[in-house]
Amino acid sequence: MRLTQTQLEQFDRDGYLLFPSLFTPEEMKKLADEVPRLYAMRRPENVREKGSDSVRTNFAAHMYSAPYARLARHPRMVEPVKQVFDEDVYMHQFKINGKMAFDGDVWQWHQDYGTWLNDDQMPEARAMNIAIFLDEVTEFNGPLMFIPGSHKLGVLEAGHDVSTTSYPLWTIDNDTIRKLVERGGLVAPKGPAGTMIMFHGCLVHASGSNLSPWNRVSVYLSLCAVSNHIRRFKRPGYIAHRDFTPIACLPDDCLLQDYPVDLPWKDGTPEEELKSMLKAA
Repeated sequence: MRLTQTQLEQFDRDGYLLFPSLFTPEEMKKLADEVPRLYAMRRPENVREKGSDSVRTNFAAHMYSAPYARLARHPRMVEPVKQVFDEDVYMHQFKINGKMAFDGDVWQWHQDYGTWLNDDQMPEARAMNIAIFLDEVTEFNGPLMFIPGSHKLGVLEAGHDVSTTSYPLWTIDNDTIRKLVERGGLVAPKGPAGTMIMFHGCLVHASGSNLSPWNRVSVYLSLCAVSNHIRRFKRPGYIAHRDFTPIACLPDDCLLQDYPVDLPWKDGTPEEELKSMLKAA
């Protein structure tokens, strides 16, 4: 899948692109059917909500789940990022975020690259997220909120919030958010399951809690230009990957066909991937 010139210009202006229903219901079923099994696992890759057993984030499923290993190599998700960076990319992070009905907590205002810079020493903002909705996303179940154009401002000052939720995040203060919204507005992309979003690593975003009776599960591929790989291994390897091998895409029908894929962590997370390595790479 290649972006048109109009799409490239829109991405440069707004910092994100929305692709409604890019994946079919049949493709989404392959992924959605796997989520309960993954969320039920007692693995370190499952981060649960504060005060709840609901999963907030599942990390690195592409290393031990065949459907997600195939998604991680899907050309519809990988090729547009390669096109923007004009370079091969590797998987910096792979998440299945579960903003579950009634229990899904907030994600504070932040830039993803702020965390990648502060925690992982990623040199430049040559990494971005590709997200796919496994559930319909509406105004009721905690949709992502973007401040269009905020990626143009580079890395903003942020504080390390380790108490609001169960997952630490480098967050942006309310006064800054107010000024950014006055400047660029606020949008909340919505759509049916199978919708995809591509957004810049510096785009300021957040999401509210999910008080509705409907889940809002989404998959995020954080793809980084190979030359821009992280320099510090402060976080466990299942959160910030240390393998910078370029992604080799599978055919476009890879969610519907059982192409063989390696599952190196299917019997458990390797001990070395559980440790923080504080020295520079």
